[in-house]
Amino acid sequence: MVDLTTTYLGLKLKNPLVAAASPLSEKVETVKKLEQAGIAAVVMYSLFEEQIIHESLELDHYLWYGAEASPEFGSFYPQTGTYTLAPEAYIETLKKIKSAVGIPVIGSLNGVSTGGWIKYARKMEDAGADALELNLYYLPTDPNLTGTELEESYVVLVRDICKSVKIPVSVKLSPFFTAIPNMAKRLADAGAKGLVLFNRFYQPDFDLENLEVVPNLVLSNSHELRLPLRWIAILYSRVTADLALTSGIHTAEDVIKTMMAGASVAMMASELLKNGISRVTQILTEVEKWMTDHEYISVKQMQGSLSQKNVKEPAAFERANYMKALNSFKFLP
Repeated sequence: MVDLTTTYLGLKLKNPLVAAASPLSEKVETVKKLEQAGIAAVVMYSLFEEQIIHESLELDHYLWYGAEASPEFGSFYPQTGTYTLAPEAYIETLKKIKSAVGIPVIGSLNGVSTGGWIKYARKMEDAGADALELNLYYLPTDPNLTGTELEESYVVLVRDICKSVKIPVSVKLSPFFTAIPNMAKRLADAGAKGLVLFNRFYQPDFDLENLEVVPNLVLSNSHELRLPLRWIAILYSRVTADLALTSGIHTAEDVIKTMMAGASVAMMASELLKNGISRVTQILTEVEKWMTDHEYISVKQMQGSLSQKNVKEPAAFERANYMKALNSFKFLP
């Protein structure tokens, strides 16, 4: 029998499948079903910085400003006057989930400033969270704010939180940094034990009938795997932090590719939201069968085997691949 175990943030997991931050973790019963299906760990839905700062219902506008930032918003997020996910309610839900399941539970904070983050990072730790995931998101609209300034604020935030808690901290990254490897290194040096690639941002849409800007949530597909897959493969063995891939995990093949790129875990949500929690069991069965058929004895044996460090043509991850891809297309009129 193949060994599916892996290690992420110092936590030994029974397999590499982790439930990403999403509505899947809003109810204790759903998380219990995830555990029964075979999920190795779960990341809680995010507690947003806006919720920490503005708990009043009168500030609904500020919560919905930039609502495209995360899958917890959109059609899955409570409407005005029904906020059940306020900070203290979040902590209570975390406690209940932690006491109900035996798998690791990772708390999630979404924002950009230290503010109440340290307070609630500690509260999550006290509530039993096995680790924290910092979901960094800020939409810079000020033309006077430089990329250097914004990146430095991220590093300071990560350093402050890592110093404030004893449990391991991971950081969910944006794919839009100018130099991703350097940013990854800086965050790892600041104390991050894991890096999650990538945060999947949701863009607003225009309602032409009502002339309004509206939230628009579209779940992922397997094609979106390629961007984080490439950067996981490039970062593998170059940063001290564990690597997690999120966005685009829908099949057993996606999980296998993720491991071969060098990730420690594959985080999924969209597939489970669309096709049900039973997909966890199916995917794990298919992963195990593929490994048996191809004579892999463990996930560890696969990890990083197709990373840039280990492939025959490292340039395949760089500019050379761009040229090959363009030249491979033939138009037949």
